[in-house]
Amino acid sequence: MSLVELLCKDEVYEIIGAAIEVHKELGSGFLESVYEEAMVLESKRVEIPFKTQVRIPVRYKEKFLDKEFIADYIGFEKVLVEFKCIP
Repeated sequence: MSLVELLCKDEVYEIIGAAIEVHKELGSGFLESVYEEAMVLESKRVEIPFKTQVRIPVRYKEKFLDKEFIADYIGFEKVLVEFKCIP
């Protein structure tokens, strides 16, 4: 076993493959929402189970905050993806 063991490596590999396909098709320059929508289409095409805009409660020192974290994309019910655009 190596010093660094990747979690969910097969699932992550599939998700990254879909993201690369989206980027190959669209290139750069769009807002995150555009890439999210394209990722939805690509995930359906390659049959990756996913949910988008998932509300996740946040707990701080045994108390749930009023604010929630909203995940852009969760694949295979365990891999959280946040879409970020950089210039």
